[in-house]
Amino acid sequence: MDKDVLQQIERILGYEFANKALVERAFTHSSAVDNRLDSNERLEFLGDAILSTVICETLFETYTHYAEGELTKMKSMLVSRGTCARVVRHLGLLAFLTVGKGMTSNKSLPMSLAAGLLEAVIAAVYIDGGFDAAKEFIVRNFMSLIEKVDSEEAHGNYKSLLQQCAQEQFGAAPLYILLDEKGPDHNKCFESEVVIDQHHFPSAWGANKKEAEQKAAYNALVEMGVLQRSAEQVGG
Repeated sequence: MDKDVLQQIERILGYEFANKALVERAFTHSSAVDNRLDSNERLEFLGDAILSTVICETLFETYTHYAEGELTKMKSMLVSRGTCARVVRHLGLLAFLTVGKGMTSNKSLPMSLAAGLLEAVIAAVYIDGGFDAAKEFIVRNFMSLIEKVDSEEAHGNYKSLLQQCAQEQFGAAPLYILLDEKGPDHNKCFESEVVIDQHHFPSAWGANKKEAEQKAAYNALVEMGVLQRSAEQVGG
């Protein structure tokens, strides 16, 4: 890796590496090498675990009045590939990623690739400088997001989280379909379902259309493995 490029990366990361080879490995996608072991994939694996640990620890220490359920939902939003990809793009790191010939435009790079880059960088910092260095990097770049996420947003904005996850897993946006409505005009309830790329998820009832859609989004997130079902939630 060119010395000037390396210095630019270190400046953006706010961290100077003792082992410069780690930087090159972190910024090498599997499409650019013959042997996948020479890419950043193994670093992604480690970085994913470190990111989750730091986010969990920070949420635990910051939101002392929240129960496990709320903390789990908040963590899911913060470590999602959509959030990680936004952090990478905000830092401008994709410009330094080495990819294969078929992946030349940053704009065309998938969200999962951008998120993987962040995980690889976190692992590189961890290996080079230890847990405290990795934690400092994560907290510095996620703190504004951590402060923004509160209990109301975590359990009341399932549609926003599903929008991210649907793009990651299906490459498509969720579609909300009103299936039924019951009751008199002054006391109606509504049934909605989510459809993503022709996949129908369990429907849900709500006191209004917005609530039904939020509950339907929650059901989809549970089935996709993003959230665990909470006892207070009512399914379809």
